[in-house]
Amino acid sequence: MADNGILITFSGPSGSGKDTVLSKLVEKRNDAKISISMTTRKPRNGEIDGTHYYFVNREYFEKKIAADGMLEYAEYAGNLYGTPKEPVDEMLRAGKAVILEIEVQGAEKIRKLYPDVVSIFLMPPSVRVLEERLRGRNTEDEETINHRLVIAREEIRKASDYDYVVINDTIENAVARIETIIDAERLKTSRNKKIISEVINNV
Repeated sequence: MADNGILITFSGPSGSGKDTVLSKLVEKRNDAKISISMTTRKPRNGEIDGTHYYFVNREYFEKKIAADGMLEYAEYAGNLYGTPKEPVDEMLRAGKAVILEIEVQGAEKIRKLYPDVVSIFLMPPSVRVLEERLRGRNTEDEETINHRLVIAREEIRKASDYDYVVINDTIENAVARIETIIDAERLKTSRNKKIISEVINNV
């Protein structure tokens, strides 16, 4: 990993506002990039290849797995989903803060592969607020909402495994907190060894 590139896993329960927060973050910062996942499912209406996902067939995906070309992957409802290595490595070499929006199981896999990964968990102010947000979508029935709340409680219990917990009380506050984390991580000695060496050698 490049000295100035930062790999970030970003997790949180459904309804915590992950997509909105990340969208606002990358609007504000040129150095923050969201990793695009790869999937074998068909594109939905409005989805663009290379923007929302890399849409590929199963044979291609399995070849990537065999060639050690995936950071992590999993199968859901008969389709494969995962994070391709090559685009992530390219952005890290360019010094970007590369964000993997990923569920807690995938984040655990990334932590084992990249010990210096930065992990952020986006937390709702309370489960009650989370429930209000889920109901406010008006897109799911009662059974689905209750199922999401059960999963959310399980995911929140895993928050202590992360380096940082960011409370999403407002989008603006959450984005500002993540910016602070990125700025602090960029100042870490471990990410500035090249600069330190250059300064020492030029003394």
